[in-house]
Amino acid sequence: MHMMEWDTYRQQVLSGVGGIGKLSPDTVKGYGQLGQAGNNTNQLDGKIRELIALAVSVSLRCDGCIAVHTDAAYKHGANRAELAEALGVAISVNAGAALVYSTRTMDAFSAVEEKNTATKV
Repeated sequence: MHMMEWDTYRQQVLSGVGGIGKLSPDTVKGYGQLGQAGNNTNQLDGKIRELIALAVSVSLRCDGCIAVHTDAAYKHGANRAELAEALGVAISVNAGAALVYSTRTMDAFSAVEEKNTATKV
């Protein structure tokens, strides 16, 4: 059993985007152009682009992106092992970001500590 009915959800997302497109066509057109811009360089094939999109989707925690790009990655020939590798990159980058932001938090705490120590003197 799957966590959700992904194909139904993907259709709902696409329908919702279509609804926004009727209300704000330039917004959706601009979004589509962003997606097509990278395709125009022909540096990465569709499968690699979709695997990158899935890693980013995980980082952004976007179920709609996961639904749309999983379907596209499969259609471009991505396999389960390639997907796992791309997701491994997302996991490592997200852990790395948490580590980097932890150093920023420690720095912020040091600044507060220094400020409060200076005012006590």
